[in-house]
Amino acid sequence: MIINYNSMASNALRQLNVNSGQQAKSMAKLSSGLRINSAADDAAGLAISEKMKGQIRGLDQASRNAQDGQSLVQTAEGALSQTTDILQRMRELATQSSSDTNTTSDRSNIQQEVDQLAKEITRISNTTEFNKQNLLAGGLNDTFQIGANAGQNIQLNIGAMDAQSLGVAGNAIGQGAFTATGGVTSVSNLGGGLTAQTYKLTTTATASAIGTEGHTGAATTAATFGGTYSGVNDANLIVKTTGQAAGVPTTIQVSFDNGQTWGANTNYTAGMNIGNGVTFTAGTGYNTNDQNSVALTASKYTAQLKDSSGNGIGAVVNIANNQTSAVIGDASTGSTMQINFAAGGITAATGNLQAVTVQSSTAAQTGVGGVVTTQANTLKGIDVSSQGAANNALTTIDTAIQKVSDQRAVLGAYSNRLDYTVNNLTTSSQNISDAQSRIANVDMAKEMMTQSKYSVLAQAAQAMLAQANQQPQQVLQLLRG
Repeated sequence: MIINYNSMASNALRQLNVNSGQQAKSMAKLSSGLRINSAADDAAGLAISEKMKGQIRGLDQASRNAQDGQSLVQTAEGALSQTTDILQRMRELATQSSSDTNTTSDRSNIQQEVDQLAKEITRISNTTEFNKQNLLAGGLNDTFQIGANAGQNIQLNIGAMDAQSLGVAGNAIGQGAFTATGGVTSVSNLGGGLTAQTYKLTTTATASAIGTEGHTGAATTAATFGGTYSGVNDANLIVKTTGQAAGVPTTIQVSFDNGQTWGANTNYTAGMNIGNGVTFTAGTGYNTNDQNSVALTASKYTAQLKDSSGNGIGAVVNIANNQTSAVIGDASTGSTMQINFAAGGITAATGNLQAVTVQSSTAAQTGVGGVVTTQANTLKGIDVSSQGAANNALTTIDTAIQKVSDQRAVLGAYSNRLDYTVNNLTTSSQNISDAQSRIANVDMAKEMMTQSKYSVLAQAAQAMLAQANQQPQQVLQLLRG
């Protein structure tokens, strides 16, 4: 009998430790609800479970991202619905102004409302935001992460929706400094259809013309008319010989209205000024009451407004020598200005009239990431102040409505797409969660059975260890004998 080594106790202790360890692992699984509490439980299963766990959390966050994106889209579309309503009202006003049943005062009132509506379109563009980022200024280029993995995203672009970008903003026009040319003293009554540039006033003088001479009487040499006629109206000039000596006139009478009115007898000298800048020299062989006549054309000028590229704006305007102002440009679009000058003061010249200063409406400026650095500016609405301008405005507004409608259609499509995205992400997350649960979570009923087994075995091993430890006591029986 050996007392230094108790083989039975050693074996019972080993089994007790094994059963206690298995019981501990089983209790850990039961208390955590997890089949895999450490990599030692199932190394491959742990790796698969963690990948699935990342996928599940990514899908859940992607679903929230998609819902946030949907909220952004709905915010933008809601603002654009108001823009559409405003444009429809502007179109209604333009249609009203296109009818000549409206007076100038009526159209002025219509223009005021159009101006305010255009400013409201721009205000909506400047102030529509989602989470502090502007949606309608034209710089929005957002990426929505709608998947659990890299690259699983969609992009959304929204163009500028202010009045200037939609083409329904006008410019504030005022009279500025100009370089007087050809006797022009000032400009006034600027129309609304001019753009921001320097305009040219092109003038051409039609020189005084002396028409075909006519003569009645026996003079053998016709008269000579000279000088430049400076009358303000066309005239039929008659010079009548009222006295003569040796066939040469000594006194004459002059009529500028074809003999209806005659001036007093005047002593005649060759080359004398007979009025309005015209000189008269008679030939020889005159008899009393002989007459010389000529058709005179008054000084006239033509004027036309041209842009900085030399393109004509409107038709050429004829200006009589007695006028003091004229309107040039294109009245059908409101691109006009009135030039003012002294009677007879325009000369044959071509020059620049820097007469129009335009403060332009602007679109918003955006920097990196769509951050708005300068908000859009609208000074006035599209021009409806004349029949022609209002008629043209209808086409412009129709284009703006189509542009907004196209953008709203894109947003509506995105909204519907994100609906399906959220549904798909939710379904995927649920299915992968089921799969991950089967790998990582413990079967409680089965594990309780296992735990009970190792609990009983551990108790049995403990009892056998106690019995084995009693074996060395038998040696004492030998000693007593």
